[in-house]
Amino acid sequence: MESHPLIKYLIFALLITIIGTLGAAFYKLFFRGHDDGTAGVKALTVRVGLSIALFILLMVLYRLGIIHPHGG
Repeated sequence: MESHPLIKYLIFALLITIIGTLGAAFYKLFFRGHDDGTAGVKALTVRVGLSIALFILLMVLYRLGIIHPHGG
């Protein structure tokens, strides 16, 4: 079964969002001055949540047979 292009775009968008939140956390932690640092921690928490969601999504899609690994 061929994987639908929408799935590839969804996975790519999640990866870009994860990288974006990592960059936002880096900026908030190091360049925002001497505030209490909760904004950086919240951004990292969102990144971890998105990473876990992506992992679960990949496992579910694989289990349903929608995506397949590239065998070598």
